[in-house]
Amino acid sequence: MFDRDSIAAFRFVDCDLDAATGVARLRYAFDDGPELVETVTVPGAPFVLDDARAAAATRALRLLHLIAGVSYYKAAVPPEIRIDGYAIDADTAALLEDVYVHGLGEFAYRNGLDLHGRVRFPAAPSSARRAPSPAGGRREPEAVAAGDRACLGLRHHALVAIGGGKDSLVSIEALRALGVGQTVSWIGGSQLIRVCAERTGLPTLNIGRQLAPELFEYNRQGAWNGHIPVTAINSAILVLAAVLLDVDQVVFSNERSASYGSLIKAADGSTTSEVNHQWSKGWAFERAFGAYVQRHVAADLHYYSLLRPLSELAVARQFARSDRYDAYFSSCNRNFHLLGERPVNRWCGICPKCHFVFLALAPFMPKPRLVAIFGRNLLDDPAQVPGFDALLEYQDHKPFECVGEGRESRAAMAALGQRPEWREDAVVARFVREIQPQLDAGELAIAPLLAIDDEQRIPPALWERLRAHLAA
Repeated sequence: MFDRDSIAAFRFVDCDLDAATGVARLRYAFDDGPELVETVTVPGAPFVLDDARAAAATRALRLLHLIAGVSYYKAAVPPEIRIDGYAIDADTAALLEDVYVHGLGEFAYRNGLDLHGRVRFPAAPSSARRAPSPAGGRREPEAVAAGDRACLGLRHHALVAIGGGKDSLVSIEALRALGVGQTVSWIGGSQLIRVCAERTGLPTLNIGRQLAPELFEYNRQGAWNGHIPVTAINSAILVLAAVLLDVDQVVFSNERSASYGSLIKAADGSTTSEVNHQWSKGWAFERAFGAYVQRHVAADLHYYSLLRPLSELAVARQFARSDRYDAYFSSCNRNFHLLGERPVNRWCGICPKCHFVFLALAPFMPKPRLVAIFGRNLLDDPAQVPGFDALLEYQDHKPFECVGEGRESRAAMAALGQRPEWREDAVVARFVREIQPQLDAGELAIAPLLAIDDEQRIPPALWERLRAHLAA
């Protein structure tokens, strides 16, 4: 039996990569128990690597091993972490502690745990530990010393992560318009994502990932369970794939709104804390992880989010400009399950993601088109009021989901309240009648939320062209 409370240590046993097959094995264990083996399979093998790329692949593999371990560590959250197969420096330890503490923030909140000070990765004693980050994981930007790790001479090409939703499709079409070569990439066996990826007409890369089967048995036996920083794991997988496939860019589609979490009030209302469901989609992770990759893996391997300068509403406006993917995209998490999919409909119509995507697209898309995508008008259903209230941060906190900021939802709803085709719908009419009078009218304008920000780590030559494309 798995007894989470009796476990003293979590061990990173070792990892290996077979270049002939493209299969990476990540091995973990609790105390002296059996090894938990996860596999990641990168298509395109056999990979012929020179000495420099082979060394970079080893560094990328170890980074993946360390970050992917979060899926297993959380099962017991033991007081000690051991790394058996290799040593890490203080820079690596600091990054991992950020990923585990902040990436498991929602998990800790829901399970009544405090991971601050508990997660300690053993750095080699010869290196000085970097100062810990403040709450939320945000640091001042650090200069990336390209000389720390040599350039590999990687070819100019992008692995673009696709999740099946609107955001990655906006990135893909922007890169296409700018003439950047790209391969649409995803991890796992989702048929919904595959269909969406194939719709792009671009080369695709489907990376396999198989969790250790024992983890599911541990969950049945009472292991701690909950949300993990999936984007951090997927980022590390794609960095490894980039080295193996000889490409110089790993591109995600996380907008600036992802940096803001849910504000949770204490039971007595005395304090408020921030818990970010999508921390590993935020700027703090992107900045730290991208800089680390260039310092420790390859100086010419660029990790960035193409949409970081945009709000969710700005992304929605970009998506609405084309109907190419109307019948193919889906952001509804109820359609994506670790143990399988039930793609009866692309949108369930009742989850926070459905609510937010519908609301975000409504100001920029003709009503008949939007209702056709979802199969019904979510804003004319009184039963949906509590779900939209949470998005508005009205009498509830922002949902633990990948949705935009409360101010974006309030601005979108206020805009709909001024439009004849929307203002009589039940949810919109109720907002105008009961909620809007309590709000500052000066904070309900959409235009300021559509401004393009400069906080990003997009390669400079691409950024100048992208800014012009987004502003067109």
